Amino acid sequence: MKKIYFLCTGNSCRSQMAEGYAKTLLGNHYDVRSAGVEVHGLNPLAVRVMAEDGIDISKQRSTLIDPTFFNNADLIITLCGDARDRCPVLPPQAMGIHWPLPDPAQATGSLAERLVTFRQVRDEIKQRILELR
Repeated sequence: MKKIYFLCTGNSCRSQMAEGYAKTLLGNHYDVRSAGVEVHGLNPLAVRVMAEDGIDISKQRSTLIDPTFFNNADLIITLCGDARDRCPVLPPQAMGIHWPLPDPAQATGSLAERLVTFRQVRDEIKQRILELR
């Protein structure tokens, strides 16, 4: 079974959304996880916008990079520059991809305006996951 690891800074939004989509859209041929170089907790707005698209990530948890899973991953995808820069050296068998996505948790404005940003990032992640198939 192929292992895919999604990494971002706090494992609260982008990597969580990517994990949710990958688990749903890529099927059972993949062991999919996400993690961060820090732990910031699962962002409730990420949970909300994913639920709008029929994906429940509410039971996922923000975690730090697991060295064992990392060292055995086939594909490691970083979703922000911070994770790319702070990520350990990729193991020799792993392919690395970088998706430079804005951090929706940094969005400002009203709740409606912040949700627009979360949805834009969500939709870009979904498209990129579909391209992995």
